[in-house]
Amino acid sequence: MGKENKANVAEIKKVVLAFSGGLDTSVILKWLQDTYRCEVVTFTADIGQGEEVEPARAKAKQLGVREIFIDDLREEFVRDFVFPMFRANTIYEGEYLLGTSIARPLIAKRQIEIARETGADAVSHGATGKGNDQVRFELGYYALQPDIRVIAPWREWDLTSREKLLKYAEQHGIPVEMKKKEGSPYSMDANLLHISYEGRILEDPAQEPEESMWRWSVSPEKAPDSPEYIDFEFRQGDIVALNGEELSPARLLARLNELGGKHGIGRLDLVENRYVGMKSRGCYETPGGTIMLRAHRAMESITLDREVAHLKDELMPRYAELVYNGYWWSPERRMMQTMIDASQAHVNGWVRVKLYKGNVIVVGRDSKTDSLFDPHIATFEDDQGAYNQTDAAGFIKLNALRMRIAANLRNRK
Repeated sequence: MGKENKANVAEIKKVVLAFSGGLDTSVILKWLQDTYRCEVVTFTADIGQGEEVEPARAKAKQLGVREIFIDDLREEFVRDFVFPMFRANTIYEGEYLLGTSIARPLIAKRQIEIARETGADAVSHGATGKGNDQVRFELGYYALQPDIRVIAPWREWDLTSREKLLKYAEQHGIPVEMKKKEGSPYSMDANLLHISYEGRILEDPAQEPEESMWRWSVSPEKAPDSPEYIDFEFRQGDIVALNGEELSPARLLARLNELGGKHGIGRLDLVENRYVGMKSRGCYETPGGTIMLRAHRAMESITLDREVAHLKDELMPRYAELVYNGYWWSPERRMMQTMIDASQAHVNGWVRVKLYKGNVIVVGRDSKTDSLFDPHIATFEDDQGAYNQTDAAGFIKLNALRMRIAANLRNRK
């Protein structure tokens, strides 16, 4: 530890740690206690990762933690983070539905709230110095509490491998679940929107993922031979009901994950550009989100004005970068969100999709109140004067004028 860090150690009295109870954060908890000689408050968020969170409480108690927070944030996660992002039809680099990225601002927000509630002067996370998450967490911390102190152990300690972490855990009596038969585990992150996989065979982009890796979905080859239909009801850009049943945001997404996984929907194998500069290969399962995106675009197709829809599509990559890079709490993201939300005022109606062997196929959409689709104008039959086709001649000539001028100039040379 350098002189500056040694000086900082004495100043920390209480730190709020984002704590999963796994190897990394268990070691971090003990390391914070030993290195900073401070009180550690643990915070475990249930955002639908599908694993029991109570063992984290037992682990924290065993390591001497007195203030333990375990919060069910599933509804807030989907309502206030996932749904707003999907109103923008957000995808990063043309494919990634940002399942990990969108969870980080919520965790950062709650950590800062707990720091205020407990009088902590610092927060800590388990993100490595190579990844995006360190940026996402810390940009969130600073945006919400500018003077907060941040401790990032992976940028300070010398425990740079799994073997060193295990040795530290053994030396300090930290219980760790061992799965040696399976070898080094995948690095996974899960929440209600997705589950991600990195490491092991995936570090070679040329290798196909092992079928046994996938947890939420069957392969399309093993999906049912019969399609399944789903009806969605939209209000102001958000799905509020499936097949006529109104569901809360978290319950709705969980149900879509089940349906999508059953039909082999939502798998992605991606090499992406991290914000810190390197390329990384990861695999993702986002069954519910994949269905939601297709249905939302179908709803917008008949309720959004053409230029509004195109403007949204132009801005979406910028919005996606902001979410991916950790700028959820930035003024520019908030500004864009205000515009996006305003565009959704008339995105109301229903959409029907068909799920079949890895595919989400839109088969119907309608809006009784906000549809801009006029069958009297769009028809190939007699429109009875609703549209004057001779108007198109002048429209075409005016739009061709600059090209005709340029062609005449080339022809004179």
